[in-house]
Amino acid sequence: MADTTTASGRFDAGRLSRIDAFIQQNYLDTGKLANAQILIAHDGEIAHFSSQGPAREGGAAIDDRSLFRIASMTKPVTSIAFMMLVEEGKVALDTPVHHVLPEFKGLGVYNGGGAGVPFLTRASDRPMLMVDLLRHTSGLTYSFQHRSNVDAAYREGKLENWHGNLDLDEFVAALGKLPLEFAPGEAWNYSVSTDVLGAVVQRISGVPLHEFLRDRIFAPLGMEDTFFAVPESKIDRLTDCYTFVPGKGRIMYDRGAESAWSRLPRLVSGGGGLVSTALDYHRFCRMLLNGGALDGVRLVSRKTVELMTLNHLPDGGDLASWSKSLFSEAANAGVGFGLGFAVNKDVARTMVPGSVGEFYWGGMFSTAFFIDPVERIHMIFMTQMSPSSTYPIRRELKTLIYAALA
Repeated sequence: MADTTTASGRFDAGRLSRIDAFIQQNYLDTGKLANAQILIAHDGEIAHFSSQGPAREGGAAIDDRSLFRIASMTKPVTSIAFMMLVEEGKVALDTPVHHVLPEFKGLGVYNGGGAGVPFLTRASDRPMLMVDLLRHTSGLTYSFQHRSNVDAAYREGKLENWHGNLDLDEFVAALGKLPLEFAPGEAWNYSVSTDVLGAVVQRISGVPLHEFLRDRIFAPLGMEDTFFAVPESKIDRLTDCYTFVPGKGRIMYDRGAESAWSRLPRLVSGGGGLVSTALDYHRFCRMLLNGGALDGVRLVSRKTVELMTLNHLPDGGDLASWSKSLFSEAANAGVGFGLGFAVNKDVARTMVPGSVGEFYWGGMFSTAFFIDPVERIHMIFMTQMSPSSTYPIRRELKTLIYAALA
């Protein structure tokens, strides 16, 4: 195990060290996870950074160069890209989506049909707005939710297949032919909204999404190990990825040595496609904690970050009252949603230590991050196990981290 603990006055070093022992005893020794890496920082300075377990079956241990599929931790990156275009005056939060993506003009709302029967639709009171994409109130869904005839149509059309099916423009066109699950703004549903937002960024900028993120975000921030396709020279650093199957436990999902992430997908997913390292995402978190700037490079203004990390759910609601989703990257009570992040609006209702205004998200392979602007701390957790709901490790780690505050 590699462990760096240089606890500032903000943390108790002895209590921080309990985190590694907890992970080892509860997740690695039991075989629940193959590996785990956690980075904890205060005011941008690393207070604790540990790596445990092998990167690949029978291989060397993970380290600070290990690459992880961060899945939906891609969403905040794409959201920042969109807000950069907002700051340039090229689009606004209340811009109707169809003004940029005309394929979405006149989208109807599901009102019956499906499963071999033509869809019936009704009109919505207002068009889908850009803010609906950012906060997941668009009426779009995910195929893996298995909860409606609309997501069944996504599965039938293989809309979310990254390789060999649709590119980003074709993806938007296919969505434009299907009904929404609900009228925009009526509910919250975790969905392909951020993938559509990536199409918006691509369409407005005139630059392929992966190039926009590379040139406008990753290169300026010095995030040299973040990409949609792992270069051949770095593929040896990509970790194995697992999934949990009831009755079988942890099984291989994607081998690092022969990974699907070694080639650029046809459908570049602004909602879930990136690979990164803890240290690269640490730089992204530092930028957010610093109000949009890092090491003399400013991506967005302080006020834009403040806007993004407010709760944007209608009527000040939380996910417990607004969510229609069976699948969520957040525990629902006391949690609002901003422009690309979940936002802590009521610490007592979450029943986990934290701060009002803390913002966070995670990915389907159980990676996670949170940023607490009150305590000036942030965390990045890396492993590779889907689904993210398999184990409660995110809540456990958050409890242990706040227990270590001096």
